[in-house]
Amino acid sequence: MSDPVRVERRGHVLEVTLDRPKVNAIDVVASRRLGEAFVMLRDDPELRVGIVTGGGDRIFSAGWDLKAAHTSDEVGKWWEIDYGPGKFAGLTELWDLNKPVIAALNGHALGGGLELALACDLLIAAEHAEFAMPELPIGILPDSGGIQRLPRRLPYNIAMELLLLGRRMTAAEAMHYGLVNAVVPKEKLMETARDWADRIGGGAPLTIQALKESLRAIDGIGIRAGFDIIRSGKLPTYERAIRSEDAKEGVRAFSEKRKANFKGR
Repeated sequence: MSDPVRVERRGHVLEVTLDRPKVNAIDVVASRRLGEAFVMLRDDPELRVGIVTGGGDRIFSAGWDLKAAHTSDEVGKWWEIDYGPGKFAGLTELWDLNKPVIAALNGHALGGGLELALACDLLIAAEHAEFAMPELPIGILPDSGGIQRLPRRLPYNIAMELLLLGRRMTAAEAMHYGLVNAVVPKEKLMETARDWADRIGGGAPLTIQALKESLRAIDGIGIRAGFDIIRSGKLPTYERAIRSEDAKEGVRAFSEKRKANFKGR
């Protein structure tokens, strides 16, 4: 059986491809392999940013492999089964990943496929991509990010259309509501994702990681409390970043009108 997940390093970028024809559905094995890939991104100091995409050019992912879940009796408290690091799809609950991930949506993102995309930091969609949460009409819940993230990314009533009715949203509509960052022709998808990844990867690694750590720490709290948390000394990556050699190098390079040489320390 072929590996459901392909991983390729490209400089400071880790490219992760979910490749399970015909619809890139995610079973336990695929979820574990995705988790291993994102842990590699998290733990390797040479890697600064990730890209996740799907095999083919029609479907990014149709989400949870329902046939496999039914056969293996996973319906119910599925999270009590070992889906690997990051739980479903390897990323939806990988809370200590401070490196950004770009979703290059090569096609439809449905159910758990959309939940995987929502766990990413930047979303780039091919023009033909569509988005949907079809769980409720078949009697299950989108509890790997659909419930938790979708109403924070869309106006509440629009999110409820997707959640309650299972209707599909086009890439153009997703762009209109800010669910995705960009919509591009399918032949430009990976080119755009790689360009964005290279631009991020050229920055100071600790600063990028400190940004994600800080945003996660202040999620859902007031502005003043957010200042207090960031100044508390309790965010280790933030503390390292503001005292780093890279911070000094960046300011020095700006003053000297040259490109900074960031080393991640």
